[in-house]
Amino acid sequence: MAKAKTSYVCSECGGTSLKWEGKCPHCSNWNTLVETREASTGGHRFAPLAGASPVRSLADVEARELPRQPTGIAEFDRVLGGGLVTGAVVLIGGDPGIGKSTLLLQALVSLSNAVPVLYVTGEESAEQVALRARRLELVTSHVQLLAEIRLEAITQALLEQRPQVAVIDSIQTLYSSELTAAPGSVSQVRECAAQLTRLAKQTGTAIVFIGHVTKDGSLAGPRVLEHIVDTVLYFEGDTHSSFRLVRAIKNRFGAVNELGVFAMTERGLKGVNNPSALFLSQHQQEVAGSCVMATQEGSRPLLVEIQALVDSAHAPNPRRLSVGLESNRLAMLLAVLHRHAGVATYDQDVFVNAVGGVKIAEPAADLPVLLAIMSSLRNRPLPAGLVAFGEVGLAGEIRPAPRGQERLREAAKLGFSCALVPKANAPRQAIEGLEVWAVDRLEAAIERVR
Repeated sequence: MAKAKTSYVCSECGGTSLKWEGKCPHCSNWNTLVETREASTGGHRFAPLAGASPVRSLADVEARELPRQPTGIAEFDRVLGGGLVTGAVVLIGGDPGIGKSTLLLQALVSLSNAVPVLYVTGEESAEQVALRARRLELVTSHVQLLAEIRLEAITQALLEQRPQVAVIDSIQTLYSSELTAAPGSVSQVRECAAQLTRLAKQTGTAIVFIGHVTKDGSLAGPRVLEHIVDTVLYFEGDTHSSFRLVRAIKNRFGAVNELGVFAMTERGLKGVNNPSALFLSQHQQEVAGSCVMATQEGSRPLLVEIQALVDSAHAPNPRRLSVGLESNRLAMLLAVLHRHAGVATYDQDVFVNAVGGVKIAEPAADLPVLLAIMSSLRNRPLPAGLVAFGEVGLAGEIRPAPRGQERLREAAKLGFSCALVPKANAPRQAIEGLEVWAVDRLEAAIERVR
């Protein structure tokens, strides 16, 4: 019998240590080392390798486009970069009950009409999956189902069935009999993911992992899991809302930060053709503290409403709260507003929100946030039909945003009549129906919308 060896594996970076330490020696994170017992393998570690790949010149390697298989769900294909690539490994994570299994079951049913597919369930029984398919009114006659959590049994089924697309629900429930650790541990998740990834590359089967998330929203298991796979997708959105967002964090075969928008219905997730309409409120009349921003999510321009509320503070320390935007950047913008526009908010509570639950990380939201704050502070609505974007620097300058022309065309298509943009983003040719106000300083922008 092979002798069991005890080691400590970091749940963040996957680094191994021979003894327990409070701080991981590899990534310096605290309290992330987990005890793992692994069976030692035979053979000498310095034995010569059999069948090693030869060294070749990069110029001699033939570069070819890998074929893609569309899933039949347009928004899902957009996030993937056009469809599933042969032999690709995709990891999709999100909160419990947000719709991961539902979306992938719908995608498999659509794919089953063209290619062989396999659904491996480790969290639910076969009957539970069948009940979900019946509730969604899906035709599953061509979908192969396997209720199994043993890695060796799943590998054998993949080799026998040879599906073109397989879904593993979920990677945290699998275990290998070669390891003594429990399912979901760092070593089991890492080993199962590595074995299945190697199998996908050898057989050409596209494999989709469903991953659990921790309480802070990150994927459970070792951080190396996200490095092993080709594509990492995250489900976003409030579980109490009917809208779901799927964002690509990593994609070796497409653009990152691509966004897919879905609506949860009685028959599953449906793609939203015009997502800008979700993030724009339909006010009966113009209201103060509201500014529409043209943002860019991957290759898609979106219009999002930014709302601000400025109210007198009733405590010594005024509150600064930001939802969907970076909180630290809000404090910086208020300082810039005071220094360069002479508007003080040190005795005001400031609340900023991005409507619809969308998260905006790009700095082009600076100018719309400040305009919404000024509108709420003065209790005066901004000009009707206004859209804005632009980064505000510490010196009060307004810097350009990438793909400004696409943002302006999206605004014009949705009926906006005027746009406040950085001077560097001013279009060379006039856009029909859209008046563009180009500014280079924060003071000029505020004066323009008075």
